[in-house]
Amino acid sequence: MSRAETSPEAADAAPTEPVDAAEVRRAVRQLLATHDPTTTARIDFLRAQFDAGLAWVHYPVGLGGLGAPRALQSLVTAELAAAGAPDNDPRRIGIGLGMAAPTILHYGTEEQQRRLLRPLWTGEEVWCQLFSEPGAGSDLAALGTRAVYVPAPGGDRDTLADGARAGEWIVDGQKVWTSQAHLARWAILIARTDPDLPKHRGITYFICDMTDPGVEVRPLRQLTGEAEFNEVFLTGVRIPDDRRLGAVGEGWRVAQTTLMNERVAIGGGSVPREHGMIGVAARAWRDHPELRTHDLHQRLLRLWVEAEAARYAGQRLGQQLAVGQPGPEGSAMKLAFARLNQEISGLEVELMGEAGLAYDDWTMRRPDLVDFTAREAGYRYLRARGNSIEGGTSEILLNIVAERVLGLPPEPRADKDAAWKDLPR
Repeated sequence: MSRAETSPEAADAAPTEPVDAAEVRRAVRQLLATHDPTTTARIDFLRAQFDAGLAWVHYPVGLGGLGAPRALQSLVTAELAAAGAPDNDPRRIGIGLGMAAPTILHYGTEEQQRRLLRPLWTGEEVWCQLFSEPGAGSDLAALGTRAVYVPAPGGDRDTLADGARAGEWIVDGQKVWTSQAHLARWAILIARTDPDLPKHRGITYFICDMTDPGVEVRPLRQLTGEAEFNEVFLTGVRIPDDRRLGAVGEGWRVAQTTLMNERVAIGGGSVPREHGMIGVAARAWRDHPELRTHDLHQRLLRLWVEAEAARYAGQRLGQQLAVGQPGPEGSAMKLAFARLNQEISGLEVELMGEAGLAYDDWTMRRPDLVDFTAREAGYRYLRARGNSIEGGTSEILLNIVAERVLGLPPEPRADKDAAWKDLPR
């Protein structure tokens, strides 16, 4: 793992005192003085920004940060934008930034962090997430992809349990609904490593090289005609044990870090008023007075108010994330995001009348990212149907909100203590 390593100079520059806004501003000025964004190649600037600790200021020194309060990142973003500095195309690499990076930071070894975080942040290496499976439905813990440990010559399972990293895992299985798999160099992967344990306890978390032999990616065409997602087949894929994240059998716990950050990334964040679907519907209402009815007006007003409430709730969630507490509340935001998008896109189609039913063509496309407000009303209506499935189905998220946010009694789970191999499938 020597390619794209963080520079030793950055790693050695550990701060001895808390970093404040003045120090962050000095770091920004120094970066701009040594790397003029008007004359520096984009990727060179991004690498220099990472090495200066200005990628995500709250990360440790040497890993793209300064160990500063996360809130100071907005200062960096504003000053670099004013100077005309390039960004790292965050929507294109959202899985890496929002899901893989925090998991690697929390559970990764120093070697994994130094090898993987820099090209992840600069966008030189795209990530995908190999979690969902066709046979597991909404119950992710029921996954059946298997990983079998093969000790290194002279090694055994005992040395693995003691923390030694030797040998490799042989992975076989199938994943589904995988965004960016056709573009990705790396994937975060969970696989079953002990079928004799209950389904939540026999899982281990890995980093999978998508270029390795045995990884096959096939497009999965959707209702819109596009193929944003993929099926991924894993046949005898060999993953070295030093690409494991967390302890053997602790993959479900590691995956919770990924999932909580995923739902915050989908449902949270700070956005301007009338951002997203509600902005498109409001503009259609203003632009087409001839299509207005009293009923549509009342519905639009209700959805506009709900979108504002969700926007403020998203800002609060972003503040939780800023102090390192993504929390299960992200599930509630993701639920609101899905329901609002579906209701608003339905209202827009009704408002637009016959024009709302138009659709350009069904040519299969392979977009690099999803733009929910792009194209016409018919696309938005069809695309929004998937919002209640992707990133955790609404049914599963309702259970999480009930049990972990509201503290209600859990549903009876007859399979809780049964070995995975004994569960009916």
